[in-house]
Amino acid sequence: MSRPDLLARLSQAQAERAEADLLRRLRSVEAADGPYVVIGGRRLLSFASNDYLGLAQHPRLREALTAAAQRWGVGATAAHLLGGHRDAHEALEHQLACWTGRERALLFSSGYMANLGVLGALLREGDLCLQDRLNHACLIDGARLSGATMKRYVHNDTASARRQFETAQGVPALLASDGVFSMDGDIAPLRELAALCREQGALLHVDDAHGIGVLGTDGAGSVAEAGLDQNDVPVLMATLGKALGVCGAFVAGSAALIDGLVQFARTHMYTTALPPALAAATSAAVDIARFETWRRVRLHALIAHWRSGARSRGLDLLPSRTPIQPLLVGDSTAALRLSRELETRGYYVPAIRPPTVAAGKARLRVTLSALHSESMVEQLLDAVVQARA
Repeated sequence: MSRPDLLARLSQAQAERAEADLLRRLRSVEAADGPYVVIGGRRLLSFASNDYLGLAQHPRLREALTAAAQRWGVGATAAHLLGGHRDAHEALEHQLACWTGRERALLFSSGYMANLGVLGALLREGDLCLQDRLNHACLIDGARLSGATMKRYVHNDTASARRQFETAQGVPALLASDGVFSMDGDIAPLRELAALCREQGALLHVDDAHGIGVLGTDGAGSVAEAGLDQNDVPVLMATLGKALGVCGAFVAGSAALIDGLVQFARTHMYTTALPPALAAATSAAVDIARFETWRRVRLHALIAHWRSGARSRGLDLLPSRTPIQPLLVGDSTAALRLSRELETRGYYVPAIRPPTVAAGKARLRVTLSALHSESMVEQLLDAVVQARA
């Protein structure tokens, strides 16, 4: 009996995506200089980076990384449990726990691996995992891989989440939500979700990848800004490769949670530890993010400037007070055309199309950084208007 050819099926799916003008492509950045990138030999002003505080090229991070690489080399050489855990990792985990007001923290190689590891360790077949409909893919994949029953509620709708809880009474439950949603830039109703989880006896897990460093008085994120602590949000995940400008992720919570993850989070146990040099660079980034508050002040001033300018020009923005400022276009082909037109004018703003966002919701995902200036924001706004004319 013949079997379907898996590679042929993959090629057919790719052809269908190309036909729908949804094909993705890799493009190499040849150089980076502050907010500028060089792609295809052209210097472009980028509004596509998650380097919200402008730390990825900061001299202190370079120096910390270089010094640690001189000591440790460029790799950890082993998993954390098999000799890869170095004092730089230990120091960073303590620093992250203090920053977020948690007892302990645990490093992971990426945010994707962190969420897969946490959900796989906590959930079992027959458990309930509630998720916001706009959650990041790694939360969705983590729930699926855990074997738990996953139910999704209407975006940022606590009443919808409550109704989903009521369909599965008497089973262990976890509610997972992004803190800041990566494609829309809006913020979850964390106080309401925490109250609902207390009422339902469920665990609340917040992915604060896009909130850490950006929100809260010292940049501790959306959970801190909401005034919630470890008891309210027992599982806090955040990444190190966005506002902190480095790489990796961490989970913070009680000592019991972290001890359990060391034993049962497969994505922590069975992968090589982050290079200690990156951990040292991240420690420098955390200090800057916490104490150089002018970076957040500047960033939020730029956000207000962008939104005011877009409003005055009649541009259709989604509601967001974070550096993620989506310019809604709707049609995928039109979004791709607008992105390409902006690139001819010297701006790098990739189009976001299905399946990353829902059909009919294609957009330009403009992201702002403390490296930008008001003049740069004005230039982009004018370019958008001209490109759409």
